[in-house]
Amino acid sequence: MEHVKILANGNRVTNGLVLQRTSSASAESFTLRFVFGGSENCTIGRRQLSVHNDSFIAINKGTNFSSGINSDTPVGTFSISFDEDFLDDFKRSWLGEIDLDDEAMQNLSETIYPFKGEMRAIVTQFRDYMENCTPDNIVIDEYMTRCLLCYFDIYHEEIFQKAANLNFLHYNTRVEILRRLNLAKEYLYANYSRNINLENLADHACLSVNHLLRTFKLAYNQSPHQFLIQLRLQRAQSLLAKTEYPIYEIVNMVGFKCTSSFIRLFRTRYKTTPLKYRNVLAA
Repeated sequence: MEHVKILANGNRVTNGLVLQRTSSASAESFTLRFVFGGSENCTIGRRQLSVHNDSFIAINKGTNFSSGINSDTPVGTFSISFDEDFLDDFKRSWLGEIDLDDEAMQNLSETIYPFKGEMRAIVTQFRDYMENCTPDNIVIDEYMTRCLLCYFDIYHEEIFQKAANLNFLHYNTRVEILRRLNLAKEYLYANYSRNINLENLADHACLSVNHLLRTFKLAYNQSPHQFLIQLRLQRAQSLLAKTEYPIYEIVNMVGFKCTSSFIRLFRTRYKTTPLKYRNVLAA
């Protein structure tokens, strides 16, 4: 069951544990959506945005979207929605070079972001506060301001800076290419456990294979294949930490075909083997 806390200033916090849920809505305000210990599948138009423990999404006011959770174990949900006046005041007070009033860049903001670092720490603290304390509106507003600060730092890195990294003369061209690269990124997030080939990925992003490879490298400093391997390893790390699935099952669940290859890649990235990683956490 999900619980909604609406503040006097119009900000809204929703959290809870969900096994099964399908819903459709129009976002009443700018919203950040997170999950803990599971996944949520969101649809915006024809786009599939798969949100896991290592990612979150932003949804703009007025966007029509649907979301679904289908799990055998409870999925922790957490979303924060910002009243328009609160958001405008924040932007006037805190934002410098980032211009979210640019309609093209605003549309780009509606995508998947990495859930890590300070953002993860603050959202986790915020969620724990909502679950374990008697909520105080002033404290909630402080948390929401800190979440916005973290979000716009991530937005600058994932959208603003990646658009700047694309070496096209015209601004509109950079924005359009990044929009298509976001489609490729979202496809990888939604289909990481499947066999993905470059032709299908390029078709989904409406780019040629060569154009996809070149521009993806410019934006993300790695190839689509390297991005996919990193994503699979992140998901495997989460499964090792939070489930008791055998390693060979996790290998299949995240899309690897060979256990020995998975162990080698995991050791290269995390400086330990999957078994040792799980044993340390269990100790």
